[in-house]
Amino acid sequence: QVQLVESGGGLVQAGGSLRLSCAASGTIYGDNTMGWYHQAPGKQRDLVASITSRGRINYVDSVKGRFTISRDNIKNTVYLQMESLEPEDTGVYYCKASLGRLGDFWGQGTQVTVSS
Repeated sequence: QVQLVESGGGLVQAGGSLRLSCAASGTIYGDNTMGWYHQAPGKQRDLVASITSRGRINYVDSVKGRFTISRDNIKNTVYLQMESLEPEDTGVYYCKASLGRLGDFWGQGTQVTVSS
């Protein structure tokens, strides 16, 4: 069983920055992918960025050049550095661990609010 706890959300003005963290408890080993998802109010949850255990990174076009995903495998933590935030980035950010045959696990989410 894996538990994910996100932190780092908050209220920021447009153009500001935030760093989200996702700490995983339990054992994460083998090939896996960690991802950050964004759910805007009234909308579906969409992938923002992902990073595999081998370091392969993927971003959605809207955040390229603004967001940076990274992971610390010793600390079992994934980060999302968000720069040049826009009001459209407002929403709940969720961390997801995809562990192959062990399944997928989600965190509880952290709220990000970007004021214009």
